[in-house]
Amino acid sequence: AMLRLRLLTWDVKDTLLRLRQPVGHSYAAAARARGLRAQPEALDRAFREAYGAQSRRLPNYGRGQGVSSRQWWLDVVRQTFVLAGVPDGAALAEQLYRDYCGPHTWEQLPGAADTLSRCRQRGFRMGVVSNFDNRLESILSGCDLRHHFDFVLTSETAGAAKPDGRIFEEALRLGGVPPAQAAHVGDDYTRDYRAARAVGMHSFLLRTAGQCPEPEVPPKHVLPSLSHLLTLIEK
Repeated sequence: AMLRLRLLTWDVKDTLLRLRQPVGHSYAAAARARGLRAQPEALDRAFREAYGAQSRRLPNYGRGQGVSSRQWWLDVVRQTFVLAGVPDGAALAEQLYRDYCGPHTWEQLPGAADTLSRCRQRGFRMGVVSNFDNRLESILSGCDLRHHFDFVLTSETAGAAKPDGRIFEEALRLGGVPPAQAAHVGDDYTRDYRAARAVGMHSFLLRTAGQCPEPEVPPKHVLPSLSHLLTLIEK
């Protein structure tokens, strides 16, 4: 039977937008432009370490712990250069924080704009549910996707990060629909697929090539690409 959906919510990173190049490459390029010697691979490893440590110490960008998300990120960037042994790299933190706001850092996944347009044309309410800081509005605008959405809900704004059900409940409140009339689209089994289903929403898992399949996901909930979504919804 056709799903009686009225609201679609969307993850952003690696669902609608992805980084044009790995973090280590961007950081290394910025460093080299300042005449600093930097290895992309070392910076990649250092970033994962710094980001992981900061996330454990101050979850959800320090929300509720008196730290701004801007400060949270500046610390991560500085610590990345320290761990990678790039002296004076910390001076690049402000620039890199701004760079990650811009469309030259991000690109749309195949089918993103087209799928969003077609969903809008069919009259769905549309929202973003993303573990992201408050730069997401300007990133979506810069990448020409913001106009597809009725609301953009970040974990920073919501004060809860996926898989916490509260961020989905807030999205349902903003969308004005009960969970059974909403579906979430994302690429992460735990944070997107399972978390949305836990609050009673429908959910679709975008599975790009090379990901290992999670056994619990019925094939009719799996999207090999974004363009498959409308076919599944309209069955």
